[in-house]
Amino acid sequence: MNLTSPSQVKAWCIENGFHPNRTLGQNFLIDRNILEAILDAAGVAAGQRVLEVGPGLGVLTEAMLARGARVTAVEKDARLAARLAGALGEPAGLNVIEADALQLDLDALLGDGFDACVSNLPYSVGTRILLDVALHRCAPPVLTVLVQAEVAERFAAPPATAARGQAGVWLQLDYDVRLVRAVKASCFWPRPEVGSTIVRLDRRVSRLSPRERQTFFDLTRYAFMHRRKQFGAALRKAPAPLGRDDATLAALFAAAGIEPAARAEQLTNGQWQALARSFTEGQE
Repeated sequence: MNLTSPSQVKAWCIENGFHPNRTLGQNFLIDRNILEAILDAAGVAAGQRVLEVGPGLGVLTEAMLARGARVTAVEKDARLAARLAGALGEPAGLNVIEADALQLDLDALLGDGFDACVSNLPYSVGTRILLDVALHRCAPPVLTVLVQAEVAERFAAPPATAARGQAGVWLQLDYDVRLVRAVKASCFWPRPEVGSTIVRLDRRVSRLSPRERQTFFDLTRYAFMHRRKQFGAALRKAPAPLGRDDATLAALFAAAGIEPAARAEQLTNGQWQALARSFTEGQE
């Protein structure tokens, strides 16, 4: 079956009584040009070990295998997981795991090491899946994903913009995040209500110690829970170990070179890291 042919994909679904599940984000990519754009953006090459979450009918899977990659595909839908290997000719380089990616033991899955993650992520849980994989200690060095356009903008959002949020700040701690290409809704079947974007994330070395890193996540999580407040004021009521008295907070912000009146979305990642260091030193 030509997996980029809308008529053939629809025919298979009808013949097999398969109804794409909107809740599971089953919008199948049917555009050959976009398929090639994803592969090129990811740099998929022979011999690479690639993790794919949500392979669906296998359009990306088949193309990556054709380029010589070895693919581990995690599929939640039992019917799609059961057909995938057989439909692609039982390739030696394919390992199919029938599971919910949000419930997998990521230590076991990622422990052997992947060179890349390449996925058309389900709309409803794409952000959670990407954060779980990208922030894991054994995360692949490169992740290339197709997500809703609005979600992609949040991942790459710079400081002092409306799209700036916790997910983007967390991803930008460890990755250079690049929006590669916009993808029209017409490139999928069934057609979703919104467009998508190809996003590539390239890992870089974090300079935070393990304790500073945990403080970074604690601070940013709390800040974006209270994003309408000035961060210094919000911290006055924060639980331990974040909450401090006014004088201590003023000293910690001064040490990081940050105004306490700043709001969460205004801070750069460099400032967040400086604040994490300041707070960690203040706990010692």
